[in-house]
Amino acid sequence: MSNIKLIIEERPSNIGNFMVGRLLPFREKRMVGPFAFIDHMGPASMSDHENLDVPPHPHIGLSTLTFLFEGSITHRDSLGSHVDIEPGQVNWMTAGRGIAHSERTPVHLRSSDKMLHGLQIWVALPKELEEMEPEFFHIEAADIPYWEEAGVAYKLIAGEAFGRKSPVPVYSPLYFLELKARDRQTVAIGADLFGESALYILQGAIESEGYIYGPKQILVASDSRLCEFTMQENTVVYIFGGDAFPEERFIYWNFVASSKEKIEEAKQRWQDQQFAPVPGETDFVPLPPQGKQVK
Repeated sequence: MSNIKLIIEERPSNIGNFMVGRLLPFREKRMVGPFAFIDHMGPASMSDHENLDVPPHPHIGLSTLTFLFEGSITHRDSLGSHVDIEPGQVNWMTAGRGIAHSERTPVHLRSSDKMLHGLQIWVALPKELEEMEPEFFHIEAADIPYWEEAGVAYKLIAGEAFGRKSPVPVYSPLYFLELKARDRQTVAIGADLFGESALYILQGAIESEGYIYGPKQILVASDSRLCEFTMQENTVVYIFGGDAFPEERFIYWNFVASSKEKIEEAKQRWQDQQFAPVPGETDFVPLPPQGKQVK
């Protein structure tokens, strides 16, 4: 019996002036553990007059994780945070009861050719923490746990696994791992995983139970404890998951919550411009049409 429960294909989506590949949510699988949303940005080559500009927009009930492979993004938020994220670093922003932020091409790159490639992820908060105070953390690449084992290079970007712990301050049991293999290698890591689990293929291909799977696919496991596969040469994959919440999560635009009432309250607060502003920003993004998920 195959351990692959579901295959999710990347779908194109527009987040303003930039196209991304949307992976989660999916109609047959809204979440994997606490992971509620994953966008694959790029790889995009932008000319000297093309830039990423995602103006201030709100979030509630989640933490955002930004992880870049190429390029740079300037993050500003309503806490006053202002930082450029570079490849290998982690931006971890917890919205709690409400935060607003913008994401733009840094000033020093806006008039030059540039590349942008990375992942943007939403992790839902446990119900008891949905109203917590917002927070922002920037983690340097050198602080992310890294090790090599049996020809595979590992990074524990967030969470806990393999007896290691990432410095990213998560709020529920989860893991987000990068695996890179230069040569063909078989990986059996189910004993170190828990809860719901999925694998995203960024580059190369993996083999599992006689089948070959390529880039831009998420493979959702039936049982994380049976996670075993073969990585072909020059393959990069991301494994993510953790304990699922007992309650359903609702998503409208940039809001994630355990109740529709919280969503409605956040919509009204944003329309009334009651979220704290982002210093240095003046744009206001109105609520999108019902059901449209912009970011």
